Amino acid sequence: MDVVTEWEEIPQFGCEHDEAKFWLSHRLDSKLMERSVIGADQSESTAITLRIDPRMLARIKRLARSRYLNYQSMIKQWISERMEDELRDRGSR
Repeated sequence: MDVVTEWEEIPQFGCEHDEAKFWLSHRLDSKLMERSVIGADQSESTAITLRIDPRMLARIKRLARSRYLNYQSMIKQWISERMEDELRDRGSR
């Protein structure tokens, strides 16, 4: 079984069948999971309300389950990754 050590190694899937096929032969490295939560000080968190289409939320939850993640943690991770990308892109201009 192949071990995914970087989030970038996970491809964009065209459909759930392709994603299921990928995860049959891959697994996430535990260190990758640890790195994704390090630095997230829960005592400094602020609760917000975010309205999401129910179908989209169902898909997010399904994706999170397939990665053994809490869906809220996965959303926070996505936001953090995107923010870093934006800041990196802004710095290279």
